[in-house]
Amino acid sequence: MKRPPKSLLLVALALVSAAVLAAYLLFERPFRYAGTLEATKVDLSARVAAAIDEVRVREGDRVNTGDILVVLGCEDYKIAARLARENYARDVQLAKIGSVSQEKLDQARNQKEDTETRLKWCTIASPIDGKVLSRYHEPGEWMMPGMKILTVANVRDIWAYIYVPQPLVAKLSPGMKLAGYLPELGDRKFEGVILKINDEAEFTPKNVQTRAERERLVFGVKISFNDANGEEILKPGMTIEVALPE
Repeated sequence: MKRPPKSLLLVALALVSAAVLAAYLLFERPFRYAGTLEATKVDLSARVAAAIDEVRVREGDRVNTGDILVVLGCEDYKIAARLARENYARDVQLAKIGSVSQEKLDQARNQKEDTETRLKWCTIASPIDGKVLSRYHEPGEWMMPGMKILTVANVRDIWAYIYVPQPLVAKLSPGMKLAGYLPELGDRKFEGVILKINDEAEFTPKNVQTRAERERLVFGVKISFNDANGEEILKPGMTIEVALPE
């Protein structure tokens, strides 16, 4: 059996190499910078010591600014506020006939205002429009000041930080549009806008995989995806990949 001429083998090899190179150039994806999506979050905490009477929402519920989400029992605060109001009303009448000094009247007023303020803290309203991310406690549980009850997030106010090497920062500026991609959704594209570029360089965050990458100086770039998240597909904790301009 005759061997094919050497020239034909060289031609075939060249064709295969060209095909591999063409496929590489055609399908090669530009390098992307990964960032973790974050949203505006608010932790709603108790401001007085009391038992929870009601938690009116569950995780995933949508809330509006001003909606009452938690009601604390606060029986002792209710009693204190009622007594303070009665004492102040009595002192006002006595002051009219000169039986109570102005100093005592001021003290009664301050006491009334203080107890009424604490009573207002027994209802907890949402300070933002958003969704309930976490619910930590249930009715009947005793709360101390500072204990978290709910976390609410505005998932439409969503952004991510990417960390860009110094030589590439000069190509970026606030207001510039960049494309973000979700690999989990078949590289679905979301348009983002640069909100800010940090003024000072820093070492790459420790969650970057390789030591060489962690030791590189980079600038943090904050990218907003608010306008692209009308369907609320982007959620806090997701990883988004961002392509820089060529």
